[in-house]
Order: sequence, then structure tokens, then C-alpha cells
Amino acid sequence: MQQPISGYHTDEEGHWVAQLACGHNQHVRHNPPWQERPWVITPEGRASMLGSQLECKKCDQSAPRDERP
Repeated sequence: MQQPISGYHTDEEGHWVAQLACGHNQHVRHNPPWQERPWVITPEGRASMLGSQLECKKCDQSAPRDERP
């Protein structure tokens, strides 16, 4: 299920995590060549992606909302 990005935070290892409007969290790493997300690297890039849709597998599984810092 597609869900919009509503915010971001970093995990305990410093990796960026997208907060989705559904209440789930999803890592958004830039880890070429497997994951190409250069927008994650800068504050401007992350801001430009607010509202963009990501596939939320947790919604598909009816998982409970994630905790947020």
C-alpha cells in the first residue's frame, strides 16, 4: 500500500528513517548500487520528498504503528 512520507528521523546507527502518514517507519538509505536514494543525503533532498509515496509492506500486513522518537 502506498503511503506518503510525513517526516524523518535517524535510527541509533545514524541511518535515515522515513515516517509514513500511516504511522509506520521505513529506512530510506542511499546505498549504491542496491538503493539509489541520493535525496536522503541532504536536508533539502529530504524536504523535497515530503508527501511522496512509498510502498508500506507493514500496512499490507496490518502491522501495528511503529514507535517514533
